[in-house]
Amino acid sequence: MDSVVLIEETRAGLVENVHYGMICGVNDRLETAYHVGDQNHYTFYRSALKPIQAIPVFLSNIISKYGLTREEEAMFTASHRGESYHIGALESMLGKLHVKEEDLFCPPSYPLNKKPKEDMLWRNLEKRRIYHNCAGKHMGFVSVCRENGWPVEGYWEVEHPLQQEILRILSVLSELSVSEITAGKDGCGVPVFAIPLKNMAITYLKLACPDLIQDPLLQKAVMEMTSVMNEHPLMVASEKFICSILLQDANIVAKGGAQGVYCFGLKKERLGFALKVLNGSEDVWPNVVASILEQINYENKETIENLRKLKPSIVRNDAGVEVGKVNEKFSLIASKNFFVNMSRN
Repeated sequence: MDSVVLIEETRAGLVENVHYGMICGVNDRLETAYHVGDQNHYTFYRSALKPIQAIPVFLSNIISKYGLTREEEAMFTASHRGESYHIGALESMLGKLHVKEEDLFCPPSYPLNKKPKEDMLWRNLEKRRIYHNCAGKHMGFVSVCRENGWPVEGYWEVEHPLQQEILRILSVLSELSVSEITAGKDGCGVPVFAIPLKNMAITYLKLACPDLIQDPLLQKAVMEMTSVMNEHPLMVASEKFICSILLQDANIVAKGGAQGVYCFGLKKERLGFALKVLNGSEDVWPNVVASILEQINYENKETIENLRKLKPSIVRNDAGVEVGKVNEKFSLIASKNFFVNMSRN
């Protein structure tokens, strides 16, 4: 496994933390355009899989049949943080979709964000399944099963028709056979899949550039799904989170996952990126993604500035005094073939 130092954190000039990882960027010929480290490293998507897991909902007529709002649509792709607008949308969806909360396989939980969690603890409220950050995904799973006549029981098993349909879609988007995809168990209990980092980047390229998808129904579903993610980015995460910041840029489709996985696609540039921070850190995502965008000379500087505000390069202590720095140490390696093809165009 070939990894590279992505981020180095210092305090008083001494190295305090080092974050190793790998990055792959692909172009619309499905070729490697940029890379750092091992682009073939098998990586579990974790929650970066959620947009792909949501596609069966968008392939169905569930949204129009049950009169879901655009905000509610976005919840199928979300790692929600338990804010009032998340819980309100999920409560509304339970009613519209006629889904019982106990049908959701995700375990009862408290919200991820500090304020709503503290509010619920203060009010002595118990954990609920819809407070789990994967609740929107699970609501989509249950709804698709009922709409397609599949049993709800066991939808969390890889052999279930729902999970086999997700595997089929992932195979199409990743340019891999099903046999090349590794299955594991995610934090919320459903299957999660691992593929080479390059193929992960290809999936997000296709989410950003659905014209690369040959199946017209799948192409239409992806277009619908990504449009609601861009329209309602706060539903996908919440304020001051990288996913929401990137999705506010209409040119970007993005989603992160646990253990340091991040994926995004650029529509105009027709590039897809996937990265893995090997120690599982999510804190350095803004630094890594901002550096990638700077290195490819990304046009929308406001997006880069917003990422820099989210995770400044200066480390401050509790009193606001500067005590260290966060340094990006990697340089994207550009593929020679990529630039040969670019020059021919």
